[in-house]
Amino acid sequence: MSRDTLFLLDTDWADPALGGERHFYCKECMIVEGLLATFPERAANIDVVRIAWPRPRTAVIAAIGAENQNLPALAWDGGFANEIEALLAALAERHGFPERHP
Repeated sequence: MSRDTLFLLDTDWADPALGGERHFYCKECMIVEGLLATFPERAANIDVVRIAWPRPRTAVIAAIGAENQNLPALAWDGGFANEIEALLAALAERHGFPERHP
């Protein structure tokens, strides 16, 4: 069985649609980055791939399809999660990260 792959947006990028001068980060990706940094022993079991902002996101397309390019995304054999609540639940279930408090 292959390892899960976690796709995150790069932590600092410009959006050409907004003029390309202002820099941004993805709030949901930062939540996941915080989990990875806080629980490095659990993060070590996941392949983490950081992706540039512009689409198409080739590596994501290859893993989970062109219609699923929103990030963050966790991909595994036979499935994926790319909505934040489902992704956090998958990290807890599949890799032992603590659950998010309701």
